[in-house]
Amino acid sequence: MRRRLFTRLAAVSVLLTAAACGSSDGGGTSDAGASSGGVTTVEVGLIPIVDVAPLYLGQEKGFFEKQGLKLRFTTAQGGAAIVPGVASGQFQFGFSNVTSLMIAQSNNVPIRAVANAIASTGVEGKDFSAITVGKDSPIRSPKDLEGKRVAINTLKNINETSVRASVRKAGGDPDKVKFVELAFDQMPAALDSGQIDAAQVVEPALATVKSQGGREIASNLVDVAPDLTVALYFTSTRYAQQNPEVVEKFRKATAESLAYADAHPDEARRVVTTYTKIPAAVLEKVTLPKWPAEPNRASIEALMKLGEDDGLFKSTPDLDKLLP
Repeated sequence: MRRRLFTRLAAVSVLLTAAACGSSDGGGTSDAGASSGGVTTVEVGLIPIVDVAPLYLGQEKGFFEKQGLKLRFTTAQGGAAIVPGVASGQFQFGFSNVTSLMIAQSNNVPIRAVANAIASTGVEGKDFSAITVGKDSPIRSPKDLEGKRVAINTLKNINETSVRASVRKAGGDPDKVKFVELAFDQMPAALDSGQIDAAQVVEPALATVKSQGGREIASNLVDVAPDLTVALYFTSTRYAQQNPEVVEKFRKATAESLAYADAHPDEARRVVTTYTKIPAAVLEKVTLPKWPAEPNRASIEALMKLGEDDGLFKSTPDLDKLLP
């Protein structure tokens, strides 16, 4: 336990000092947050997955422009890499899973959520996230993952705790699972080639795995809680204090974008092609997440308990201060 705690704290330290790292598809950040002609440009840190389709769609539909905002997107492998970018001011807003935000808060990182992002469908076998194996794999249950190499996008985070929950539910010992860190878009090829034994993937990687003949053995997010709130959009407490009007405009435009994407799934699918390389044939099979207006606090509390059980937090997260 001490060794795991030391590793975790060291990782947090590295993340906080490496805020400027990461790939960008939105150009530099030197003038992010600047106003021009009544429009404020803000940099937003995202993961190139289906979850963030509403923001791309909202930008396209003019919801942010209506609020006087222009978004520039920078991509990262996971929410854990986006958190330090927001805390340092590299990004004005970011997308991150709830566990990353709770870990950050427990380490006194000055951030707070400003808008809901996504939720699980809550339906076993029909969610946007799943634990998958290759077409010829003998693995049939999460219990069979003991001693196996399982890919997740970020170690010691929401996907590891949710996979561990699925393994426990199936009667296995999650401490015997060998977790491997890998970007979502690299998982289908690694699984197909046998480099890993299983992968916890989200859309569109999940659809790609299925197109290769892979199959699901568990819906890891569904195993955590019904209608699980998975991710939120957030900012730094300093930026929120200094720019309350911008934060409120972002919140309003994001809420409109979430509602529109939820009501227009075909448009949400189409916009995914503008920021991923997923083939159209695969995109048709993608399972979309839910995009509710408000987070489900009870589900976040269940996620927090898992994080505490797995020793992810330095101190108990304060949800009253973290949640919007």
